[in-house]
Amino acid sequence: MKQLSLEEKQSIQAQLQAYVAKYPSQNRAVNSLTGVSTATISVILNGKFDNISDEMFLRIRSMTSPTRSAEWALCETAAFRELTLLLTDAQANQNVSWIVGNAGVGKTTAAHEYAAHHDNAFVISCSEDMRRGDFIRELARVLGVKLTQSSLRDKLMTVTDELRVLDKPLLIFDEGDKLMDSVFYYFISIYNALEGQCGIIFLSTEYIKRRMSIGLDYNKKGYDEIFSRIGRRFIDLTPASSHEVAAICRANGLNAERAISDVLKEARTVVSKPSNPWDKKQAQDYFDMRRVRKSVHKNKLLAQTNR
Repeated sequence: MKQLSLEEKQSIQAQLQAYVAKYPSQNRAVNSLTGVSTATISVILNGKFDNISDEMFLRIRSMTSPTRSAEWALCETAAFRELTLLLTDAQANQNVSWIVGNAGVGKTTAAHEYAAHHDNAFVISCSEDMRRGDFIRELARVLGVKLTQSSLRDKLMTVTDELRVLDKPLLIFDEGDKLMDSVFYYFISIYNALEGQCGIIFLSTEYIKRRMSIGLDYNKKGYDEIFSRIGRRFIDLTPASSHEVAAICRANGLNAERAISDVLKEARTVVSKPSNPWDKKQAQDYFDMRRVRKSVHKNKLLAQTNR
């Protein structure tokens, strides 16, 4: 592995300083990281790099930076601007909403970019294998809170108590539709404990509409309460246009019209959406930003090979 230069280490140090500044204390910031000690963070912040391995620097960089790579230029799409506006409003006014967008529209990228540049904004990545204990521990870790309580109820109370003392906190639950019902219900408890004191945003794909529709039709426990707390509606993001995809290509060094046309063709995705009360169209085509990035990379490699 290539050794990191002094400039690269100083860049990671600056990134770490910005990350720590987002938390009320350095200890809270360290608690949110895994596999890194308080002493190591202090040494790096003080500019003493000699005894810190490159692997540790790379670990810190991966945990303190937004999800996008430094080599990929961010180009704002309509969905990015819409989501940023909704996140800003939720944090400023302690609003609660559920925002929906197709896979690859850029929800996660926009959420992490927002959290990286706003104090007290936290992204919690959800998954289908999370149990209640996993969910609370991950929420506490992101907040930088150490949990010593034995019961799940006491742990949840500790987390909500910590959120109450922050200035306009915002919780962003990414891929919230993947949570199993037993964890899903925790949203009700979190909302009740933090109403008017914390903004809450859920991000997910269209699947949540069908799941919510089924839950309401069968009068499943908690679904009507959850639906009420998000305002009984889902907010849809605007898919990227071909003009926006072309702008992304050019921002990342792909200028040939033929290559851009190839990216548009490869990244266009057609989905059939299941019937539910919130959908008028049953089919939609959009551009998958993950596929855009792969196609741009491929076409740049082909251009280099041809040269």
